[in-house]
Amino acid sequence: MSTFTTSDGTDIFYKDWGSGQPVVFSHGWPLNGDAWDGQMRLVAENGFRAVAHDRRGHGRSGQPWQGNHMDQYADDLAELIETLNLNDVILVGHSTGGGEVARYIGRHGTARVAKAVLLGAVPPLMLKTDANPEGTPIDAFDGIRAGVEADRSQFYWDLSEAFYGYNRPGATESEGVRRAFWLWSMQVGLKGAYDCIKQFSETDFTEDLARIDVPTLVAHGDDDQIVPIAAAALKTAQLVKDATLKVYPGAPHGLVGEYEEAFNADLLDFIR
Repeated sequence: MSTFTTSDGTDIFYKDWGSGQPVVFSHGWPLNGDAWDGQMRLVAENGFRAVAHDRRGHGRSGQPWQGNHMDQYADDLAELIETLNLNDVILVGHSTGGGEVARYIGRHGTARVAKAVLLGAVPPLMLKTDANPEGTPIDAFDGIRAGVEADRSQFYWDLSEAFYGYNRPGATESEGVRRAFWLWSMQVGLKGAYDCIKQFSETDFTEDLARIDVPTLVAHGDDDQIVPIAAAALKTAQLVKDATLKVYPGAPHGLVGEYEEAFNADLLDFIR
């Protein structure tokens, strides 16, 4: 297993496949780097170097009591990039990972970054406020906290249905996909999982997005039940200077089926 130790003593697991221009993947909550395996293999087979880490508290990384917040997630990403001495990096973030990418650029700039991809990403702000009426009410996030605290195993299994849009009429459900989601989710420490809910829902990334000065692909399914597009990609594409917006009709939050195939093609086109 490949790991490095952050400056605060947390071990971070990562995978490093292939060679060429680096593509660094940041995963969503409550998953880990394995959620990107299909895309990692795709880019590595097409002449790129694919790197994906497990966020602190998630997967095979350490589970510290402290540091489960967006600034630290971004700093961990920075330490990964610096440890591997990566340059001309293409950053790819899904959901919470999209927030991590935005906050990384907000805190560390784009000296090492060539492009960015934000897929189903949480920026600029998920939470409904007076200034963000399209957002999701706090009650929904309180419900997530309650579910994780009371019976996280059942909660993650139930969440997988809407995550992949299997609750929609005519959807072809894969029990295997749901089982994989559950397995990855159960690897998250309870403390890290709980803390991260506040981070993906209440962090305002508006200023971070304004600092992105590299070509950026903003991709989102318009039937995303987890991160609704109106408060996310539609706003992000207006805030990022050099953004290309790609909307996938009827697509859910999680990459699956025809949605995954379409995104994979767009990802390759964008990074080439």
